[in-house]
Amino acid sequence: MDITVVGSGPNGLTAAVICARAGLAVHVVEAQPTFGGGSRTAADPEFPGVSHDICSAVHPLALASPFLAQFDLPARGVRLAVPELAYANPLPDRPAAIAYHDLKRTCEGLEHGASWRRLLGPLVEHSEAVVGLLLGDKRSVPLTVLPAMQLGLRMLAQATPAWRTLAGEDARALFTGVAAHTISRMPSLVSAAAGLMLATLAHSVGWPIPVGGSQAIANALIADLRSQGGELTAGVEITEPPSGVVLYDTAPTALLGIYGDALPARYAKALHRYRFGPGVAKVDFVLSDDIPWSDNRLAQVPTFHLGGTRDQVAHAESEVAAGRHAEWPMVLAASPHVADPSRVDPSGRRPLWTYAHVPSGSPIDQTEAVTTVFERFAPGFRDIVVAVRSVPAARLADHNANYVGGDIGIGGNSALRALMGPTPRLDPWTTPIRQAYLCSAATPPGGGVHGMCGYYAARTVLKREFGIRELPALAPG
Repeated sequence: MDITVVGSGPNGLTAAVICARAGLAVHVVEAQPTFGGGSRTAADPEFPGVSHDICSAVHPLALASPFLAQFDLPARGVRLAVPELAYANPLPDRPAAIAYHDLKRTCEGLEHGASWRRLLGPLVEHSEAVVGLLLGDKRSVPLTVLPAMQLGLRMLAQATPAWRTLAGEDARALFTGVAAHTISRMPSLVSAAAGLMLATLAHSVGWPIPVGGSQAIANALIADLRSQGGELTAGVEITEPPSGVVLYDTAPTALLGIYGDALPARYAKALHRYRFGPGVAKVDFVLSDDIPWSDNRLAQVPTFHLGGTRDQVAHAESEVAAGRHAEWPMVLAASPHVADPSRVDPSGRRPLWTYAHVPSGSPIDQTEAVTTVFERFAPGFRDIVVAVRSVPAARLADHNANYVGGDIGIGGNSALRALMGPTPRLDPWTTPIRQAYLCSAATPPGGGVHGMCGYYAARTVLKREFGIRELPALAPG
């Protein structure tokens, strides 16, 4: 075996596919009983006709990521439903703010639509360049100078108190909801970058939802890997270093247990100092009917940011960053059946996917907190809840060992780590351990189902270990 990949999340599978397509023998080893990491889908234990997405449910980068665009999921049979209403931010005592796929329609529905257009219009026009800049390896001079300047100026504004130049309470809340995906203090560079990229994608390629669940993305990668001769083994935890070249789609701290005293002392010290960010508590619902939103337009929206106004979201995120539970936590939610009716079982039951932002390692069940938030905007929500599947942040690592303390960003959601990686290195996918590399979301460009951490790690491995400088073709066939 030429290469062992430890972990079968989107990044591990991406690295495995690229290396296998380069002609190498690849073996993926996964500790969980199923493959996919952050893009898994599982049947509800009581209502098997209802399936829950284990981590991610909505995939703005499924069409736009440089790797996934080349890999071409639709050509591989993955159906990606792109809703006309991309996401929404319900607001207290007023109509919700809604982001449509169509930028013009979004602006028409906001109090100060011209401000939203000034912020995002130029980025939407150069959407591919924006994604390339934010998901690039940050080690080359941008060739797209104008989009780089447009993006940079907007990042600086939205990362500082100047973010108030975006006019209108509804528009501010709408942007803050997408920026809050990073689970960080606000405003900040990392939240500004995430918010600008995600909002731009909503108005360009849209926010796709994989038909059948997120597992469809993982399955497409697995099918391609197997077609190239790759092997996969589930239910095996790696506790000792595999022989040969190894790519770790794991938290960096996992290397402490695997290599022990064989780690270089300075690197071991750096890993001991590694800090994970705030966490999420997962709450999956099985519902008997559609959510009874006060604003009936929301019945057509699959994705929600339920944190209230910009000031309320910023306060909640600062509380969580300080280690305190917010009275009104930021809640992300998705009703995938709105875009994918196949997610409704014959009895009319359907899934509701939610996360609540909480302090790292929180043991508190967030079912009541999330339910209370829904009741605020959809009175009678409790009456349609058939079942609840709750996983506190402290137990999220049971479902994915990378999510230490519930941190789905694996400690990578910071501007510094997006540039330097988990420890400062010129090539952040390398380690000082011979033939050992990192490819998880702890490495640049960070979290999300885009595969780019695995893409860059595979590029490094092919060049350094096998002298292969040209990446293989990734398109089907």
